[in-house]
Amino acid sequence: MRIGIHASISGELTHALREAAELECQTVQLFSRNPRGWAARALGATEVRAFRRERERLGLDPLFIHAPYLLNLAAANPEVRERSIRALRQEIRRAVQLGADYLILHPGSALGRSVEEGIRACARAIRQAMRGVAADSLGLLLENTAGQGHQIGWRFEHLAALLEALGDLPIGICLDTAHAFAAGYDLATEAGLAETLAQLQATVGLERVRVLHLNDTRIPRGGRVDRHWHVGEGNLGAEAFRRILTHVAFRGCPLILETPRKTLEDDRRNLARVRAWVAPTG
Repeated sequence: MRIGIHASISGELTHALREAAELECQTVQLFSRNPRGWAARALGATEVRAFRRERERLGLDPLFIHAPYLLNLAAANPEVRERSIRALRQEIRRAVQLGADYLILHPGSALGRSVEEGIRACARAIRQAMRGVAADSLGLLLENTAGQGHQIGWRFEHLAALLEALGDLPIGICLDTAHAFAAGYDLATEAGLAETLAQLQATVGLERVRVLHLNDTRIPRGGRVDRHWHVGEGNLGAEAFRRILTHVAFRGCPLILETPRKTLEDDRRNLARVRAWVAPTG
């Protein structure tokens, strides 16, 4: 398994690469910009070359970029929808510039419309953002959500509908364990994991899962709130992660930790636990 973290771009983008390498990661996820603002500075040619060289030197693969949080591709508000489309188009171009393998995005909130309408709106928005953009080998990954508020994507059926609507695009799924548990999927027990994987296979298809966001949660199952926590210390617990990490369904699937961090030692501790759970399988 290739294991990594969501690394900080503090100061410069290459900081995230060096941070991941310091923690002996094989893969990495980062933002290409401030995730909580609409405006993004242009990437300079020198900066892009330095980033690509450093990534190759450190052997970090695959490279995941997470889209900004403000995007709402299912928005009923036309101004928010248009801004989200423009921002996604810009983010696709930035990911291509940096040589990313995947761009991860949340489907958005259907506030003011039905779930079905939100799914159709999200699919149309993604198509519009992709129109006329040279995406090269970049893949888009839809991340399952916790189901907070009017979010779509918290049911596997929502994701399956989006995949079907976007079937001709290079698109797959990012599966977040904390989000799935908060959405009501029982990943904490052996029987629950088996049932969850059966539902995932019947809707999305396990082969469409390209990365696991490996996070515990402070929220009880079905609480539908997004609160990441350190692996093994939340409501999922250590045994659940051992089962997930050794399950044949996820063999070879890259892992990204998005656990809380005050210092780098928090990431180091979470990574050590994951590596210990994976180690017995070789």
